[in-house]
Amino acid sequence: MKISITAKPNTTTNNKTGGWRTEKPKFIYDKCTACAICPRACPEGIIYQTNKTNSSGKLPYDFDPNFCKGCGLCAEVCPFKAIIMEKEEK
Repeated sequence: MKISITAKPNTTTNNKTGGWRTEKPKFIYDKCTACAICPRACPEGIIYQTNKTNSSGKLPYDFDPNFCKGCGLCAEVCPFKAIIMEKEEK
């Protein structure tokens, strides 16, 4: 009898995968309109809405640095340029 064991992605805090990236996103809260495009574009599902209101009265987005791979898709799809990619400092 063959038994396969799989785990759902992004369900464990033990496998932090953000340590090897070369760039990371920087979220500019006051430019964020909370349009929710960036979390839908993120292949890792690590972009979340904050609970702090920005200058426009919106709840901007941010990311979990423990799991971000630095792919830059979030910055690429943001129509308001509220996300920029920065070099990762180790």
